[in-house]
Amino acid sequence: MKIALVTDAWHPQVNGVVRTLDMVVTLLRARGHEILVISPDQYRSVAAPSYPEIRLAFARARTIGRRIEDFGADAVHLATEGPLCIQARRWCRRNNHPFTTAYHTQFPEYIARRTKLSPRLFWPYIRWFHRAAEAIMVSTQSVRDQLKRESLSHVHHWSRGVDLANFYPDAPRPPEYEHLARPIQLYVGRVAIEKNIEAFLDSSEPGTKVVVGDGPALEGLQERYPGVHFAGRKSGQELAGYYAGADVFVFPSKTDTFGLVIIEALASGTPVAAFPVTGPVDILTPESGVMQDDLNLAIRNALALDPVDCIALGARYSWDASASQFVSGLVSQDQRVDCHMSRRILAKAIFARV
Repeated sequence: MKIALVTDAWHPQVNGVVRTLDMVVTLLRARGHEILVISPDQYRSVAAPSYPEIRLAFARARTIGRRIEDFGADAVHLATEGPLCIQARRWCRRNNHPFTTAYHTQFPEYIARRTKLSPRLFWPYIRWFHRAAEAIMVSTQSVRDQLKRESLSHVHHWSRGVDLANFYPDAPRPPEYEHLARPIQLYVGRVAIEKNIEAFLDSSEPGTKVVVGDGPALEGLQERYPGVHFAGRKSGQELAGYYAGADVFVFPSKTDTFGLVIIEALASGTPVAAFPVTGPVDILTPESGVMQDDLNLAIRNALALDPVDCIALGARYSWDASASQFVSGLVSQDQRVDCHMSRRILAKAIFARV
């Protein structure tokens, strides 16, 4: 297939959305699919308010549409709810071209954390953006249920994967771990307000808290929590070692729909402590993680779990399976025409019988 992927999240951003799209695009190209990525780095852009790492790109609908047409896209996928995808959506609607979308982030809660407004104010936009899609790709059952409650029932399952060749329990530990007090409690991800990192840093469990990642909240947290070890951004084998050498992985976010870092930690043999929210509740088992409203209790109990059970659960997640699920959820122009023709034929047959 020729697949046009429009996204407002792309390199050099470092987050779960970019990593997911990058892995899936790489695998689909290896399978022979042609992928056109339309992303912010290709257009004039401005920094997102309070988050300069994220670029908001601006292009006209016809400019994006011309690229999709020239490419001869069989299917169009809009990965995010930002400006580029809004314009791509506009072109698709004007030209009667089917498209799919994905719900990667708890967008209303994400914006609410940054604006201090109610998440309910942003759900009308989410319904508007996704309602016209042929399918909304979601990663978990709880997100599926949530969208159905918001009258968005046309959903398609698209899970996530973990690179088991990189994340494994024997990955080389970082040298600084030798000098840190145990148990080592690890956070990996964006250092931003919506990740609720303070809930982790305010916990009172003994040991050392380690934060791996970068983001707009980093400087402020470093000043407020001088006893925390901030390691900065890590990747590849170096990141794998931080996971594998930790005693517990703490996931304090309440705005994620999945949490790639959770399955990376599990594959590394590290149990997870989290709140009982979307993402953790869909992934964790009692043997691999503890979910409590009291994060101290979750951390304390997670430390007693067996790494073998964590590894077994992490190994269930495959990027190959994720790529296949993505392709199966796409809808091409020909498919929609065939579907409409089938409906018309069926209607005529029923009418003839009547």
